[in-house]
Amino acid sequence: MSYVTLHSSAQLNSVLLHHLRHRRLTNAVEAFRSNSHLTDTTSWNLMLSGYATHGRPQCAHKMFDEMPRRDIVSWNTILSAFRRTGRPLLAFQHFLRMQRAGVSPNGATLATMVAAIPSSNLIPQLHSMAIRAGLTPLNSILGTALVGGYASLEDPVSMRRAFGDIPVKNSVSWTSLISGYMELGMLEDAEHVFETMPVKSVVAWTTMINGCIDNGKLNEARRYFDRMPQRNVITWTSMIKGYQRNEQHAEALNLFIRMRRLSDVFPNQFTYSTVLAACAIGGFLHFGQSIHGQISRSLSQWDVVLSTSLVEMYGKCGDVSYAARSFDSCETRNVASWNSIIGCYAKNGLSTRALEEFQKMIEEGIRPDPITFVCVLTACVHGGLVDEGVHYFDSMERKFCIEPRLEHYGCMVDLLGRSGNIEQAENLIKRMPFEADIAVWGAFLTACGLHSNLEHGLSAVKAMQRLQKDHPIIYSMMLKVYGERGLWTSFDELKGKMQCKRSRKQRALSWIESASTQLQHAQKA
Repeated sequence: MSYVTLHSSAQLNSVLLHHLRHRRLTNAVEAFRSNSHLTDTTSWNLMLSGYATHGRPQCAHKMFDEMPRRDIVSWNTILSAFRRTGRPLLAFQHFLRMQRAGVSPNGATLATMVAAIPSSNLIPQLHSMAIRAGLTPLNSILGTALVGGYASLEDPVSMRRAFGDIPVKNSVSWTSLISGYMELGMLEDAEHVFETMPVKSVVAWTTMINGCIDNGKLNEARRYFDRMPQRNVITWTSMIKGYQRNEQHAEALNLFIRMRRLSDVFPNQFTYSTVLAACAIGGFLHFGQSIHGQISRSLSQWDVVLSTSLVEMYGKCGDVSYAARSFDSCETRNVASWNSIIGCYAKNGLSTRALEEFQKMIEEGIRPDPITFVCVLTACVHGGLVDEGVHYFDSMERKFCIEPRLEHYGCMVDLLGRSGNIEQAENLIKRMPFEADIAVWGAFLTACGLHSNLEHGLSAVKAMQRLQKDHPIIYSMMLKVYGERGLWTSFDELKGKMQCKRSRKQRALSWIESASTQLQHAQKA
């Protein structure tokens, strides 16, 4: 399109606004450059906003620095861009630069800064600045931002005071206060505010549900869910995810079935990802296959999160071929996608395939993260690949600048111990930069039992007893020690103690039996 016919700044600004509203950033840039003689501060602000909202923060920053003149809109736009991209230091530096330039902040400026620097002691200073600038009573935007800011500072008194200073409270203000109380674990206060709220929006209901879930009150969350007069896909997904996060996978699938059968709300990619996660952890392969079919029929495009969820579901349910097929069909792959397929091969005993995928990942320029190395080291453990495991463990910090965590040390202790390198495993535990947990000592103790290394096993028993006295593996190791040393009186006493402990426990369904039963009821509902 040619822009030679443009004759005024107003005409240019109208064209820029039209392109940006329709997300045609390239056209807007061309119009701006072709008519640079017509640009005014509004034109620059439009382009600045365009770059910021289209995910081009560096271009926005460059354009801001090149602006011949700046007004309060210019400053607010660049501050908002830094806030959205999570760069609080740059936001604060430009806030100071703005004041040195003689531009006074308005309510929108201060609201942006409060949101840009959460958990900062500067928030009370920004509040004081608003008072000195005569911006009280607070408008809803600034007041709501301050409510959230004080919640991040864990200051409920100031949070409530900021809310009280808003003369006209809208739904967002009320919801922000509810969310603040939920973040602080003050459920009764959140419930009181919610019941006081004059008009309860779907967002407010969903905030109550998410807050209850985050505070471990899943039944309370369900009560609010059931009371809702109207639900949207976010509400349904939140409640399903609540069950999934709390390992009530059959309940999560039950609720999804109810959503599909009894409501006119259609699941989105986040809903499907959550349900697939429940299928993966619960081992519900057939249900996951059904969800895969629904996704294929209803969604024309999948994002990388949903594609990865499919790989994860098939991998954890043991269907390696479909996991590989789902991975190969991913149009876009990120580190989480690669972790899923590497983990799939590792957990299903295909160690060599897992390491091959890791090499392909590196060749494609994807940088591994700590989870990647957990998957790689797990593959080495399951394949008994000691030399390879040592190599990858050593390369974490040396080659990829990833500091090994407790779980990486745990994998190495397991790998070395299983292969009979008991002393190496023990030395590694001693060299760890943090204290070994029950899982690390458990892996070591299992290796000691596997190789009948009683001497090292007893030292591990003592370490485990400091962490958890009644862990089953401790009893197993002690029985082995007593038996091999012929201490039959001690052997019989310990065995009697174990049987006594077992007799107190009521017989229950296994988790798989229980979950399967629940799912059958869910599918019949």
